[in-house]
Amino acid sequence: MKAFRRKYEDAGVRIEIVKFDDVYKMSDDRLNECFEMAHTLGARALSCEIDVEGTKRVGSFADKHMLMVGYHGHEKTTPEHWKTAFGYARYNGANVDLGHFVAGNNTSPLPFITEHHDRVTHVHVKDRKLHNGPNVAFGEGDTPIKDALRLIRDRKWNIQATIEFEYPVPAGSDRMAEMAKCLQYCRAALSN
Repeated sequence: MKAFRRKYEDAGVRIEIVKFDDVYKMSDDRLNECFEMAHTLGARALSCEIDVEGTKRVGSFADKHMLMVGYHGHEKTTPEHWKTAFGYARYNGANVDLGHFVAGNNTSPLPFITEHHDRVTHVHVKDRKLHNGPNVAFGEGDTPIKDALRLIRDRKWNIQATIEFEYPVPAGSDRMAEMAKCLQYCRAALSN
């Protein structure tokens, strides 16, 4: 793990978040290893899907290791789910998927992020329509991407923003060209 971390750091890349799948099925020993691995890699948080009841157990490991866990929410995840998890452990946090939040909760994620910024480890940046609408190209949906990025920047919160490419690739384009458009959209949002 130390050599792996050094390889990334030598390339100028810092490992911020380490994602693990199936954490709720892991033995205590394996879950402990995940936290130790994240520490060794220099990460400031782990990430996994949210299972509200399971955040009690995972949160106890987070508190023991003093390492945040950003629980990723989907359309059915409400602010109350995260708030319940926050109540279980000091190091339980949120990975707020901006698009899923808008599509499932039919409102902006910005008030939640503002209120709980100290618990938000990172955000997934994608654009979606309200009322469980589809993923769309950046700027074509109802997700306040620009406002979210500017809020995080202006408040100087330690919240990583990760582009999550999920909209259909338009005819005549390809995934890399669309990713470049997403990146340019974010850069333009932050240039003001």
